[in-house]
Amino acid sequence: MNLQPSTHLRLVWPEWQGAGTDSIRTLAPEFPFETARRGYAVGTQVLQAVLPAHDGPTDFVPVTLSDEGLEKRDGIEAKTAVLAQLDAAFAILRKHNAERITTFGGDCGVSLAPFSALIEKYGESLAILWIDSHPDMGTGESAYPGYHAMVVSALTGHGDSEILGRLPAIIPASRVALVGMHDWTDDSLPAIAEDWGLSVFPPDGLRTDSSALIAWLRETGATRVAIHFDVDTIDSDEVQLGLGADVGGLTISQARRVVADISEEVDVVGLTIAEFIPRQVMRLKTVLEGFPLL
Repeated sequence: MNLQPSTHLRLVWPEWQGAGTDSIRTLAPEFPFETARRGYAVGTQVLQAVLPAHDGPTDFVPVTLSDEGLEKRDGIEAKTAVLAQLDAAFAILRKHNAERITTFGGDCGVSLAPFSALIEKYGESLAILWIDSHPDMGTGESAYPGYHAMVVSALTGHGDSEILGRLPAIIPASRVALVGMHDWTDDSLPAIAEDWGLSVFPPDGLRTDSSALIAWLRETGATRVAIHFDVDTIDSDEVQLGLGADVGGLTISQARRVVADISEEVDVVGLTIAEFIPRQVMRLKTVLEGFPLL
């Protein structure tokens, strides 16, 4: 039985299994592979430490740091681990029945369960802003097998049947905007986005104001939004926060302005912070490995 709605749930989800192993080897060669691939779990802990304390309920999706469930199935790496975490997350979300959900990740896969729950709760009044350098429109049939690149597909009803079968609701692509997106990762994706009905707002259209995005949001008729914020949206020439060095993204001030403008326009009921790789913290970990008494 569901409890009475909680005002605001903080969901802590240190999922790391969703990142493709090839990209980790390529983009984080300065670390031992086993350290690099678990970097998203470290990033989740750092977010908990540096962001304001939460005065509502906080719950934790259990995530193992072992190699359990990492095999590739149906074109998706670590599919067994991904499905187990989805099941655990949905059990938590049903327990709290929250009106607002803030999620600390973890890779981009952590937005799937809370956003699907919010779609079920708010229906046509909800839109999704996917603030990310990448479109995350892959499927198990795509060349890249990392699950974190498949979340927009799943939210809009595309992709793996076992994943889709776990979702209480999906959203029409016409109410999803890819914000700050400038790295398609695959030449076929722009045409697919147009075919699906996704709207795309690259960084250059948001440098000076958010008017185009606000106009789109008004056209959807949505009065609430869920915001996914992948930290790789921030131009790596200013600071590298994500796994890769994504040049040409939004600046810190531009990203902050976009989010502030959206929050003035509509009610923000969901927020995810994802893909943070705290390189200095991870370097310190490698320095201290093997020290006595640790």
